[in-house]
Amino acid sequence: MNIQKDQIIGELVAQDYRTATVFKKYGIDFCCQGSTRVNEACDKKGIDTSLVLNDLNSAMQASNSGTTDYQTWPLDLLVDYIVKKHHRYVEEKSLEIKPYLDKIRKVHGGRHPELHEVNELFLATAGVLAQHMKKEELVLFPFIRKMVAAKQNGTKLEPPHFGTIANPINSMMSEHTTEGDRFRRIEELTNGYTPPADGCNTYRVTFGLLKEFEEDLHMHIHLENNILFPKSIELEKELLQE
Repeated sequence: MNIQKDQIIGELVAQDYRTATVFKKYGIDFCCQGSTRVNEACDKKGIDTSLVLNDLNSAMQASNSGTTDYQTWPLDLLVDYIVKKHHRYVEEKSLEIKPYLDKIRKVHGGRHPELHEVNELFLATAGVLAQHMKKEELVLFPFIRKMVAAKQNGTKLEPPHFGTIANPINSMMSEHTTEGDRFRRIEELTNGYTPPADGCNTYRVTFGLLKEFEEDLHMHIHLENNILFPKSIELEKELLQE
């Protein structure tokens, strides 16, 4: 079935992650702005919708080899995967990137003043994400595991102190949007993570790490916003009806 212009971006990427490559090619946000329709995103970017649709349909027709269908994963497995792969990545890479950014800011900041803002933005992102991930690991994710267990064991789900799961999810999604916007600003300031001609090796390594960090963040947010969160909300509704 061909992809249509009015389909939701986040749903398309959730169905087949190969479409993310196409959206990335055109600079279309598939994670934080995943609720947007294809034609709306194209109009906002001034892109010919037919070109994007053609590339999307070509991607969907490509071989399935090497792709992972996260849609089929049990929610508790997906939670564990997000923590072990993406949360740990953020923790480790934040510590690695900070001293690199500080160094190039001090050495090259006179000729490239944008590095001061890049440094401030990344420090803010690292701080917010650290708190964000702790809230997920201590509050939201344990409740998702409880829901999965209740479904498997046929037991009654005890109501959480936060009312409904939609409450912490809405908070997490709002923070995702903020950090997505912040990293878009970093990408803009760094000219798409392109080091200047006078950039040293540390400069190039730092920009490479920042680009990798953003790519991981996109996948991280996609798995939560477009797969984990909607499925968790549906599971809660199902359990409350039983």
